[in-house]
Amino acid sequence: MAKSSIEWTDMTWNPTTGCDKLSAGCKFCYAEIMSRRLKAMGLEKYKKGFKLALHADQINLPYTWKKPKTVFVNSMSDLFHNNIPLEFIQQVFKVMNDCPQHVFQVLTKRAEVLEKYSPFLTWTPNIWMGVSVEDSRVIHRVDGLRHSGAQTKFLSLEPLLGPIPDLNLSGIHWAIVGGESGPKARPIKEDWVQDIRQQCDAAGVAFFFKQWGGRNKKEAGRFLNGRTYDEMPERKMAA
Repeated sequence: MAKSSIEWTDMTWNPTTGCDKLSAGCKFCYAEIMSRRLKAMGLEKYKKGFKLALHADQINLPYTWKKPKTVFVNSMSDLFHNNIPLEFIQQVFKVMNDCPQHVFQVLTKRAEVLEKYSPFLTWTPNIWMGVSVEDSRVIHRVDGLRHSGAQTKFLSLEPLLGPIPDLNLSGIHWAIVGGESGPKARPIKEDWVQDIRQQCDAAGVAFFFKQWGGRNKKEAGRFLNGRTYDEMPERKMAA
């Protein structure tokens, strides 16, 4: 586990690492850059760099956490990568099911795998499932999420690379919006963000604005309309 600087979570947990680029949002993947750095530092877990690797020894970590946490699962990978066996995903879900005191935030770009495997997974209320949607070209991912059994569903609209004017938010509980950061960051426009915020407001969806991004994301900040937007979905409890 690792304490996270990501604004919408407390920490990260990576039972798998590595991935493959899938769409435009992957172009300047922060996880790929970080994996190379960690490999260069000699960390055993990242000896394969950004090639997919399963870490069975990491699966049981949540059992050791004494205080409730909000946990981003697989910040350095994608739990629904095509080459991760369903049985391994089920093991990860079993641990999340067994730890209702924690909220687990799972994010994927592979909505078709999510939809395929969803009936074979146990969706306890503490598992928040999300898909990444960087522009309107991949908006179909929202349907895959919508068809899953997750009780709390969210969208990560980051890095936002274009307008998404017709965002179907039916069944969605949370939307995170953010610009790309780094030396080659692609631009984000305020009107794209404002439009999504208005769509969320109309649909009653919690809206979280993470950052403007750019070369210096700290300097750019995360103010929108002179304020921060830190809305979170209501936490659902087990029956």
